[in-house]
Amino acid sequence: MNIRNEIKAHIVQEGTTMSEVVRTLAVVHGWSASVPNLSDKLKRGTLRYSEAIELADVLGYDIIWRKRGRKH
Repeated sequence: MNIRNEIKAHIVQEGTTMSEVVRTLAVVHGWSASVPNLSDKLKRGTLRYSEAIELADVLGYDIIWRKRGRKH
C-alpha cells in the first residue's frame, strides 16, 4: 500500500473525511484549509515528516519508531 492510500484508509477508518481533517489541521496546526492542497501532497509524495506527525495527531495516532529485529 502506498502512503497516499494508507493515509486515506486511516481517515476513513476514523469515520471522518478529508474536508474535516483539513479543517482540523487548519485550526489546530495552521495548515491551509484546502483539500486539494493535502490531496496533491499525498499524490506527489511531498508530505513533510512534520506534516505527517500533525496529520497523525488530528487522527488520534502517534508515529512510533521501533527498531527492527536483526536478520542473521
